[in-house]
Amino acid sequence: MSLCINPQCSNPENQDVSLFCQSCGSELLLDGRYRVLKELGGGGFGKTYEVQDSRHFDDKNQPARKVLKVLIHNHPKYVELFDREIKVLSRLSHPGIPQVEPDAHFQFHVKDSDKPLYCLVMERIEGLNLSQYIVQRGKYISQKMAVQWLMQLLRILEEIHHHNFFHRDIKPSNIMLRSTGQLVLIDFGTAREVTETYLSKQSSGGVTGLFSAGYTPIEQLNGKAVPQSDFFALGRTFIYLLTGKHPSELYDSHVDRLNWREEVSDSSSDFADVLDQMMARSPNQRPSSAQVILNQLERIYHNLYDSDSFLGTFSVNPVSDNTDDVPTRVPPPNQPLPLPPKTGVFGSNEVEETIEASFLEQCQTELAELIGPMASLICQKTLKKNPSISPADFVKALAGKIPDPQQAQDFRRKLSR
Repeated sequence: MSLCINPQCSNPENQDVSLFCQSCGSELLLDGRYRVLKELGGGGFGKTYEVQDSRHFDDKNQPARKVLKVLIHNHPKYVELFDREIKVLSRLSHPGIPQVEPDAHFQFHVKDSDKPLYCLVMERIEGLNLSQYIVQRGKYISQKMAVQWLMQLLRILEEIHHHNFFHRDIKPSNIMLRSTGQLVLIDFGTAREVTETYLSKQSSGGVTGLFSAGYTPIEQLNGKAVPQSDFFALGRTFIYLLTGKHPSELYDSHVDRLNWREEVSDSSSDFADVLDQMMARSPNQRPSSAQVILNQLERIYHNLYDSDSFLGTFSVNPVSDNTDDVPTRVPPPNQPLPLPPKTGVFGSNEVEETIEASFLEQCQTELAELIGPMASLICQKTLKKNPSISPADFVKALAGKIPDPQQAQDFRRKLSR
């Protein structure tokens, strides 16, 4: 059977050899290669289908099965979100992120309509989302599984944040579990790229707040989302996975926190502390990067289970097999960013560091007061771009990232030396 994707079609079912819909006359072979097999689901502004790609073949030499997302309502905001997902997925390459080919998006015109349907074809993820998984399993997951899964997802987030994106809608239904045990983060329509334009819009209140009840942090409701907002949503997701309860069921408004620890019988205090830190109310109280959390979890996993066997699993950059008991790659939370190595013009190590660690920490702290947790990323990128920058030029460069001219001037005056 071949389905017609015309939203107005009265009878979309057709024979699988037909080229045009028998009911409305719209084409059935989309973009000259995709044939729609069945509808998978629908949301507020689109539908998803399973399609057959006549140009690609699977291991059994059969046409590959993929997922087609179709934007039905062409409101400018919906088109923006749809284009954003295409942009994000086309730039990311990770087994925990759906793969999209460069030419896998197109516009489709149904018969007798001048309004196009926006289409995106992506990898089909075989498995269940984590909401479905918990329901079908009939019980919550163990702490051991939670630590393993959290490390997987943090490696995915590390890849996303490394490309200056953040997801903004992490929740159980947006995480898929493959039959291999690999987790996949889906639905990148709400993802944002961290750019100077975004920071400027954020400071002026021009960024839309997106909301998933129980998982969205307060700063995102106000249009102030940052990469650390993903950590909050991820922490809340694991509260659901560990307890089987929606976060709102565990929220205590008197103390503004989740009372969840007593719901998990095998929870270690160290692991619970990591989750609570990820869910801290203020973004600057949360870990500064996914790698910081990963380092903590690696130590916890080693101490709890006396094993490092899982640490490299599903990792694009596996943990090195050294003999140290505890792997250490980055500083703990709330420590200043590491300085770049001493290098000269031709890679020699004769040039002294021009930025002291204490001064770097001061700059990062002062900048965070003005623009939030993005300060750490900006400091890191500035140093990486020019490792031998002088303190004065470093402050000048950071001040250029502050949208408010008076605040930028005060920042330079305060840190002049």
